[in-house]
Amino acid sequence: MWAACGVNRKTGPFGVPGRTAASASNSQEIDLYVAVKEGVYLYDALNNLLAPIIAGDLRVAALTPTQRDVDAKAPVQLIYVADVHRLTHTAGFQEPGLHDPEVQKSYYYVDTGLIAGNVYLFAAAQGLAAWFHNCDKAGLAQRLGLRAEQRVLFAQSIGYPETE
Repeated sequence: MWAACGVNRKTGPFGVPGRTAASASNSQEIDLYVAVKEGVYLYDALNNLLAPIIAGDLRVAALTPTQRDVDAKAPVQLIYVADVHRLTHTAGFQEPGLHDPEVQKSYYYVDTGLIAGNVYLFAAAQGLAAWFHNCDKAGLAQRLGLRAEQRVLFAQSIGYPETE
């Protein structure tokens, strides 16, 4: 998780701790939820730990019905969630576009892609497989108990490559 979006310097842009992945005005609006067999955890980058959110296996819930046959064996599902409140209330530069929903989308989609790219690089370096994909956004938002200003964006499966 640290490679994805962990804190790599105490003071980054605008005096906020810096991360391994950039974000709009260093708002750090992307939360990384980690679904494993035992439950779902929220990655706490400042403390580099996983905070328990809910018990139970939601890994398959992170998949759309057509993906379940293909990817149900992945031991880890990462779930990317944007917190729009952080974009509009960042400690960084208050860019006027951060209050425009279309601009917000462009930022949180790019920021998610940067984090997912870090995950791909880490997985490749460790001999793991990774797959960035769509997910059941509404179902996950409900099951995770997200606030109205939070948006489930995508999921990423992490596992072992299949051998023939």
